[in-house]
Amino acid sequence: MSEPIDELRSRIDALDAELLKLLNQRAELARQIGGLKNGNVYRPEREAQVLKRLKRLNGGPLPAEAVERLFVEIISACRALEEPITVAYLGPEGTFSEESAIKRFGNAAAGAPCASIDEVFRAVESRRAHYGVVPVENSTEGAVGRTLDLLLQTPLKVCGEIMLQVHQALLFNGESLTQVKRVYSHPQSFAQCQQWLAANLPQAERVAAPSNGEAARLAAQESGAAAIASRRAAGRFGLKVFAENIEDDPRNTTRFLVIGPEDAGPSGTDKTSLVISTTNRPGAMRDLLEPFARRQIDLTRLESRPSRTGLWEYVFYVDIKGHREDSPVAAALTEVREKASLFKILGSYPCAKE
Repeated sequence: MSEPIDELRSRIDALDAELLKLLNQRAELARQIGGLKNGNVYRPEREAQVLKRLKRLNGGPLPAEAVERLFVEIISACRALEEPITVAYLGPEGTFSEESAIKRFGNAAAGAPCASIDEVFRAVESRRAHYGVVPVENSTEGAVGRTLDLLLQTPLKVCGEIMLQVHQALLFNGESLTQVKRVYSHPQSFAQCQQWLAANLPQAERVAAPSNGEAARLAAQESGAAAIASRRAAGRFGLKVFAENIEDDPRNTTRFLVIGPEDAGPSGTDKTSLVISTTNRPGAMRDLLEPFARRQIDLTRLESRPSRTGLWEYVFYVDIKGHREDSPVAAALTEVREKASLFKILGSYPCAKE
């Protein structure tokens, strides 16, 4: 026979009181650790290890994703006791960039919305923000070229990555799609929703906006205007979610990078990003990548971009599994550096997914 509901609630109340006591004990220990650090309160490798361990220990019924979300917020609140941090992202509020920043840093971090990806980099370089979150590639539309170009130029390091499953929504305060005369969105979002737009709003004017959040802000101010953006943006700007999950690919995912002033240490499950180039001769690229192949180091990404130094000259963005301090990776990087005409390690950081 099951316990009466009042008794179950009393047990929950007792557990809540114990949880509160334990959380404050954890927060006090975190504050003591903060006093021993040299100003660097965000340790991505340590946080990745903590979350991985907790998910491994989890016996349910909470799913692993829920456990991760809960502890991201606990870590965020404890980190704020050590030192409040500011995270720059492509704004305004309500963008997927903001959502990814919260996914990584939690709600206790202060957000600094920026008007462009360039401004995110400048905010971190000038120390107006401790870290920045920038989109680097989408599973449907590929690389974000501006982010790649700025990574080559900046002194900042990549110290983390975030995988965010992106669900696009049509935000509109009208009663019928026939009332939609104009749709605002970021060009990438338009590209991700081409089939839905062609089937449902073939006559509506499409107007590019610098971000999905800005698209929602513009649509909220204009009669007959809609926006393609996130659910979060609907709440921010007083719009109705008229249609959900309108992206062409339900697995649509955007990868974001965390940029900051320092590298992350090894976490045990890491990735290293670098930019390389070589002379234009037969077999040059094969020779440049051979040190990785010989040591069985996985290349997870290879992307070319114009070098902007000459016609038909390119640089290559490479992601490999492993940390730059791992012995095989370090040896391979030394060889590649000797062969390359351009070589820059963008950073080593914990993988968002194993």
